[in-house]
Amino acid sequence: MKCRIFACLAILSLWGHSAFAAQRPNVLWITSEDNSPYLGCYGDPLAQTPNLDRLAAEGLRYRNAFANAPVCSSARTTLITGMVASSLGAHNHRSRVAIPDTFKLYPEYLRAAGYYCTNNSKTDYNIANAGKPWDESSNRAHYKNRSPGQPFFAVFNFTASHESQVAPKPGKTTFRVPPEKISLPPYHPDTPDIRRDWANYYDQMTLLDEQVGKCLEELEQAGLADDTIVFYYADHGGALPRGKRNLHDSGTRVPLIVRFPQKWAHLAPAKPGAWVDDLVSFVDLPVTVFSLCGVPRPRHYEGRAFLGEQKAAPREHVFLFRGRMDERYDTVRAVRDGRFRYVRNYSPHRPWGQHYSYPFQVLPSMRSWHAEFLAGRCNEAQAAYWKPKLAEEFYQIAGDPFELRNLIAQPQHAADVARLRAALRAEILAARDTGFIPEGMIPNLAGDKTIYDYAHSDAYPIERILDLADMASDGKPANLPALIAALDDPHPVVRYWAATGCLILRDKAAPAKAKLLERLTDDWVDVRVVAAEAVAHVGEQEAAIKTLGEVLTSGNLHEALAAQNSLDFLREAGHVTLARAQDLVRDLKFGEPADRIPKYLLSLP
Repeated sequence: MKCRIFACLAILSLWGHSAFAAQRPNVLWITSEDNSPYLGCYGDPLAQTPNLDRLAAEGLRYRNAFANAPVCSSARTTLITGMVASSLGAHNHRSRVAIPDTFKLYPEYLRAAGYYCTNNSKTDYNIANAGKPWDESSNRAHYKNRSPGQPFFAVFNFTASHESQVAPKPGKTTFRVPPEKISLPPYHPDTPDIRRDWANYYDQMTLLDEQVGKCLEELEQAGLADDTIVFYYADHGGALPRGKRNLHDSGTRVPLIVRFPQKWAHLAPAKPGAWVDDLVSFVDLPVTVFSLCGVPRPRHYEGRAFLGEQKAAPREHVFLFRGRMDERYDTVRAVRDGRFRYVRNYSPHRPWGQHYSYPFQVLPSMRSWHAEFLAGRCNEAQAAYWKPKLAEEFYQIAGDPFELRNLIAQPQHAADVARLRAALRAEILAARDTGFIPEGMIPNLAGDKTIYDYAHSDAYPIERILDLADMASDGKPANLPALIAALDDPHPVVRYWAATGCLILRDKAAPAKAKLLERLTDDWVDVRVVAAEAVAHVGEQEAAIKTLGEVLTSGNLHEALAAQNSLDFLREAGHVTLARAQDLVRDLKFGEPADRIPKYLLSLP
């Protein structure tokens, strides 16, 4: 890390701050947490967001902007590195993965070019060796502290709209938007708790808008607005259930507004107040800032500049991914173009709506929705969130903005399905996507290198793994002979996906029982875990419980977490009693997130 800083300082010394400021803009990033485009300027009739509406009238609104990941930490990995987090092994929420020392974070390149870079103040980048890329990073960091005449890049992150702030405060009885006036999305049942959470969310969006207004006013009062390009965007989709953590538009589509002062209007692709339909995603933001600030694009950065002198051709689609969300595992990949979303569920046996401790704790709407489902009071669209998924999903956004009608089997869409299916495969292979590696395997596979280095070596057979993951997730009994054969493959990730395919087939995998029982003593723990869950569905519950119990006490944190997930799903399926599951987790000593499932199981009556 020291060599990074020294290199940056060496380059910095070549620049005269005052001269440089005269020819390069300041850049202000205003970010908010957990909100889809619930803004007046995006057409929401209930939103009371005058400051953001005014910013949009003075700037450009992007209609198709997306977070590559639907949760904060892996979304920020993609932002800070300029690389899709799944190519680095940082796709799992709040992981701490080392990246190659030669990969600099985007503020380092800006600082080397003479910019004063501040971050106020989120730093959950998922990176173990992030170092200190900012001039200032704290809740007091500010561009006012720069040298006279020095250009700045500043981030201000507001949390008023975060999931934790959505639940109504004790004693609160009035809302700017009355709960009865809320037009609920059709996937939400109509309950008082859900209506109150939505009403409070709109209140929090208004509070966010006030914070943004103060930030913009401060820029004006400092006399810097005429020299500053302003970005506003959210870190991922909305806070309410089926927003964040999910790869639907409700979890990944975000507002993005960019305002150019007159001095820098020549860098804008349209006049103030215009809509821009170009597809953009978070991986594109760092290289776009480089393009505006005259900084050369680093070769390993994966995005496309959508503004400035280095502007590239618009994207044909954006790439989206979901790994571990909090304490729950799920592997999902998707691509979204201007008309369609194609989703590949590599864990179709897991529902979108798993029991995540945190939202169940803070959101009455989450608890209410789940209670309605358990009581049998949800219609098909509302119940789907809590049920296993199909292997593939395909939605036409126009006419179906809530993505309720899966068109994957419709003949008239076959060509577009094939096109986006091929696009997704190309994205996965280009990234050498590490999300197909069980998290518990990463330390041993990487050894003394980074998982990025491992994944970009010949030791990682990504094409063969992807082929098998596709076959496994299809859930077709005809694939069972190939899955059984792959259980003896020399590569542990291949064996893992072979066992996963058997698990997805459940009782239809009975012919694989003998081979799955052999895998209960596999050299790789994650293979043992998924094989154990699979054999429980073909009549070998005691063998499964014994194996999972051993992993719970001897595995590393993420191996044990995988075992906890398997144990909980076997409990739900009736293969393990609650009392037995509680006995197995009662004395476990793990930190977050591996402490959450034990607490949940022990809380059940």
